[in-house]
Amino acid sequence: MSDYVKSYDDVSSFALSNEREETLLTTQTECTLMWTTSAGDPVGVIMNFVWHDGRFWVTCTRRRKRVPAIEARPRVAVAISSRGTDIGVSQSITYKASAIVHEDDEIASWFYAALAARVRPGDQAKQEAFVHHLETPGRVVIEITPDTRIGFDSESMFANSPAGGSTTKL
Repeated sequence: MSDYVKSYDDVSSFALSNEREETLLTTQTECTLMWTTSAGDPVGVIMNFVWHDGRFWVTCTRRRKRVPAIEARPRVAVAISSRGTDIGVSQSITYKASAIVHEDDEIASWFYAALAARVRPGDQAKQEAFVHHLETPGRVVIEITPDTRIGFDSESMFANSPAGGSTTKL
């Protein structure tokens, strides 16, 4: 236990590796998308996402207040946790990012199919029904490009700690 950390005031040394980050992003299906209101208040919602080509992709209807807010202030944040997955250790990552709202049929076409495959895996009929559910007037796709990341890996934190016995699925 020579590397035991006696204080967890600074956890920046327990960063999530690139490999574990990719596993988290391809395993987890939900993220928290955060933006600011016109009054400057932070707000966020849990959304299903697709991680594709180094970007997050989410969808909602234009009627959601987040759409005009993101169009007016495209700086957003995305947070993802390993909770609810079979990854086995507590991991999390938060990104600062920029967002673009799309109303493009070509983007919607590939994205709806990809999202359906993620949230309805292995069942083609349910995937097709989900895509049909998404194909509604006024729906947008939001592309989120991360530029800053803050990752955390509890296995790294507890590796040399007497508390290390709890690094299994949390």
